[in-house]
Amino acid sequence: MKSFAGKVVVITGAASGMGRDLALQLAAKGAKLAISDMNPIGLDETVAMLESRGAEVHSQLLNVAEREAVLEYADTVLAHYGKVNVVFNNAGIAHHAEVEQTSFKDYERLMDVDFWGVVNGTKAFLPHLIASGDGHVVNTSSLFGILAIPGQSAYNAAKFAVRGFTESLNQEMQLAGHNVKVTCVHPGGIKTAIARNATVADGSDAAQFAAMFDKKLARTTSPRAAEIIINAVEKDRARVLVGADAKILDLLVRVTASKYQAVTAKVSGSMLKPR
Repeated sequence: MKSFAGKVVVITGAASGMGRDLALQLAAKGAKLAISDMNPIGLDETVAMLESRGAEVHSQLLNVAEREAVLEYADTVLAHYGKVNVVFNNAGIAHHAEVEQTSFKDYERLMDVDFWGVVNGTKAFLPHLIASGDGHVVNTSSLFGILAIPGQSAYNAAKFAVRGFTESLNQEMQLAGHNVKVTCVHPGGIKTAIARNATVADGSDAAQFAAMFDKKLARTTSPRAAEIIINAVEKDRARVLVGADAKILDLLVRVTASKYQAVTAKVSGSMLKPR
């Protein structure tokens, strides 16, 4: 994707955070945008910001976990713009709780949004990306799709699944000879609202967890994260690590293999102790 000028770009989870910053930066590059989210107020704010910059934008409320709605949305975007070139499957949620305190419904909810939302978006738009002759799928996994930590089993499971799904898709596009590139994104700690909006185990302090994340783990700003991701897509990179923490911990896993788990368990335990 050498240039986004005139390209139709779909972004889920665009009401705030990386989704909003991706939209703003891509608009500056001349992209035509189709943005969605479940948050109507945040989505309207993003639309207003884009339109104030002269961007062409189509917006729609969308729950990426609802497959039929996503399939209909893909047809709507195609009818509106006549083509689709890029899809950023960015929408996601978080849940912090140990396995013993995580309900089956919590696992299902995380997987429905964070994994199935990516699958739904990819499957719905892939035929249109192939037809465009210049397509790109960008799926947001996480640093936690590379290594696991305590208290994040649901999120880890979803993000590891996104990584496997996306890497397999990349190989299939190459084998089929389709001009569709695929990028798997692994952000580290990003200064967005995902931790503040995360659910936690019953009896746990959601505000304390959010404050800890913002203070100790969120090292990269959302605009900077969006810039890194867009640069990687322009260079057709299959994998992008966002933030120094993502790069360092990816190296830790590569060097130590399964032994990294002892390190992250100790560090996580220290961070989560009440102060």
